[in-house]
Amino acid sequence: MTTSSPPPPSSGTPSSPSLFPANTNGPAATHFSAFSSSSLSAPLSAPVLAPKTTSTARTTSTTASPPPPPFKFPATYSFPPFFTLQPNTTTRLSQFQKWSALIQAWCRHHRIYRLSLIDAIDSPLFHNVELRKRLSLADARTVVDWMVRGEGAGGRAEWVGGESGGKAVAWIWWRTPEEWAGVLADWVEETAQKNTVLTLYELMEGEATISQEFHGMDPDVLAKSLNVLVKRGKAQVFGSEDSQGVKFF
Repeated sequence: MTTSSPPPPSSGTPSSPSLFPANTNGPAATHFSAFSSSSLSAPLSAPVLAPKTTSTARTTSTTASPPPPPFKFPATYSFPPFFTLQPNTTTRLSQFQKWSALIQAWCRHHRIYRLSLIDAIDSPLFHNVELRKRLSLADARTVVDWMVRGEGAGGRAEWVGGESGGKAVAWIWWRTPEEWAGVLADWVEETAQKNTVLTLYELMEGEATISQEFHGMDPDVLAKSLNVLVKRGKAQVFGSEDSQGVKFF
């Protein structure tokens, strides 16, 4: 005869709480982190998942513009006597011409319109480190003086402030204002900008001129160049100094 075991007596007490109770008051998971503290506090039985989103934006990669190639110095730059002005008149004239060409090429390469002799005297323009040779400040001023007076009408340089300005800073005309005026006139013709009003800022910094040599031009050089066109009857400049515009004819 078999007897069944009686059922275990009821304790009358509720079951033990879960080791991982639901946190009904916990913060929702934030969208910016899949591993934030709020997502870790969600109950195991009902994990909180960040909503799945679909981005329609295209990922574009930008490539930085390559640096400009290094400036290539002429052969005379490696000739030690080049850095000392020669007493012979014929030799000195040739030396002036070569220094003028070098200064213009250097400024054009580096987009320099105003050259400070004090700042430039220690630069590679006037100082050949390998030769341990440099043009003195006095000789550099003599060279620029020759560029002001010795290369035809207007020369290839102009002292900022004139002769009484201390001869410390000079405009270097790797393109003269007259030449820049021609460049601007050609661009106006090629892009059908006649009778169009443009701000000076648009000419210097606008997207339409990025590929042009005059993009980023010194404002004073642009003003001098536009003045040439005004005198020729090919442009009119108007407006206040801070917001000037130009109309080409």
